[in-house]
Amino acid sequence: MYNALMISLIVVSILIILLVIMQPSKSNAASTLTGGGDDGTVKTKARGFEAFLIRATTVLGVLFFVIALALAYLSAK
Repeated sequence: MYNALMISLIVVSILIILLVIMQPSKSNAASTLTGGGDDGTVKTKARGFEAFLIRATTVLGVLFFVIALALAYLSAK
């Protein structure tokens, strides 16, 4: 049981990394690094594939913490 949870934790971790990398940037990284302010763009609601990435990242994040807590519980026994 412990090994199965550990493998699933590793898989979920890799999937979270991939999903975060795939998400588009919300701001210009160069202006953020130099202290540049907001460029005045209107914030819009995520749609389509971007919305899917956000939901999938949230679900995998919750799953990550549940698996981590289950592993902590099993290792304490």
